[in-house]
Amino acid sequence: MHAAATHADSRNPDRRDSVDLNSDLGEGFGQWTLGDDDALLDVVTSANVACGFHAGDAAIMRRVCDRAARTEVAIGAQVGYRDLPGFGRRFIDVEPAALTQDVIYQVGALEAFARVAGSRVRYVKPHGALYNAIVAHEEQAAAVVRAVVDYDRSLPVLGLPGSAWLRLAGEAGLTTVAEAFADRAYTPDGTLVSRRLPGAVLHDPAEIARRCVAMAAGEPISDVDGGPLVLAPDSICVHGDTPGAVAIARGVREALTAAGVTLRAFAG
Repeated sequence: MHAAATHADSRNPDRRDSVDLNSDLGEGFGQWTLGDDDALLDVVTSANVACGFHAGDAAIMRRVCDRAARTEVAIGAQVGYRDLPGFGRRFIDVEPAALTQDVIYQVGALEAFARVAGSRVRYVKPHGALYNAIVAHEEQAAAVVRAVVDYDRSLPVLGLPGSAWLRLAGEAGLTTVAEAFADRAYTPDGTLVSRRLPGAVLHDPAEIARRCVAMAAGEPISDVDGGPLVLAPDSICVHGDTPGAVAIARGVREALTAAGVTLRAFAG
C-alpha cells in the first residue's frame, strides 16, 4: 500500500478513467436526522443505505430508496453491528454465525424497500467498526463473506484494499471493489486513521477534491506522516455525516469531471 511517488500519465496502470462516488445515506433514526440525503443523491453515483442496525429505520429506508431509484443512483446495503446508541462505531465481539445472520437480515430488509421503489440492492458495504474490524479480523470477515454468498453471490462487495474482507470475498468468488475515502486521513500502511485521533477527518473541500483527483489518476496522496501513498480506488466515499458533506461531494465531483474522469456506478 505504501508506495513511492509516481508520475501519472496514460501509461500509469493505477489511473482510473472512470470512478464511482459513494456516500453513506439514510443514517437518521426516527425524529433524528443526519446529513442531507436528497442533496447528496443528486451528486453521488452509489448510495450506501443504512439498514437499521447502526442507523436508519423503515421509513427512512423507504424514502432514500425511492429517491435513489428516481435519480438512478445504485443502492447498496450498508451493514453494521447492532449498535444504534454507538452509531455502529464500537467493536462488538459477535459470534461469527450470528454475524452472518445479522448481515443477511439487514440486506434483506433494504432489498424489500429497494424493490418497492423499482430498484434492487446492487452491492454490500460494511459500516464503521465492522468495516474496520474486518480489515484484519479473519473470523468476522469470513462471517460477512458467508452472508453475501448465502444471500446473493452476484452482489459486489466494497471495502478497503488489502483487507481480510476483500481477500476472503475474492477467494469465495465474489466481485470485490476497492474503496478510498475522500475525507479521511490514512496511515502509511493504507488503513484509516482512528477517528479518536486528531486529524482523522479532513474538512477542507479544496484539499479533499485535490486528493480525490490524485487518487483517480493513480498519483500518491500524503499519508498522516507526510509520506506518499497510492490508493487507486474503484470507488471514492464522501461521508454523509461530515460537516459540509454536500459541498465537499459537489467539489469532488466537479474536480473529477474537470480532470476528465467519468463518474459511474461500479454496480449496474
